[in-house]
Amino acid sequence: MPAKPQNDPPRPTEAELEILTVLWSQGPATVREVHDTIARRRPGQQYTTVLKLLQIMAEKGLVERDEKQRAHIYRSARPREWTQRQIAGDLLQRAFGGSAKSLLVGALTAKKTSKQELAEIRKLLDEYEGSSR
Repeated sequence: MPAKPQNDPPRPTEAELEILTVLWSQGPATVREVHDTIARRRPGQQYTTVLKLLQIMAEKGLVERDEKQRAHIYRSARPREWTQRQIAGDLLQRAFGGSAKSLLVGALTAKKTSKQELAEIRKLLDEYEGSSR
């Protein structure tokens, strides 16, 4: 019996996030397809490890499993943006005491930001400020 996705699945672990990233970029996939993609980046990754992680993720509600075909097809239960907001919100609270300013400063100083990215951030801030009036 397929696991029922929860209303609010837990925050994914690093390994689970790696699998979700594959599913977001490739779309629904078999265990073999997910494994092959990960193994190209990290040779030595075991098929059985990916299989077990996907089974756990289905139980948690992070992925949905289509069991109609012989090779089960997995897809992310939530869009990338939803998961990113969940992770960002958790990080905001745990590491930055709820301060969006501190989170943004931390992100901008962690690595060099291109002028194009800075312009996009300014535009987003202007749009956000305009919509909150």
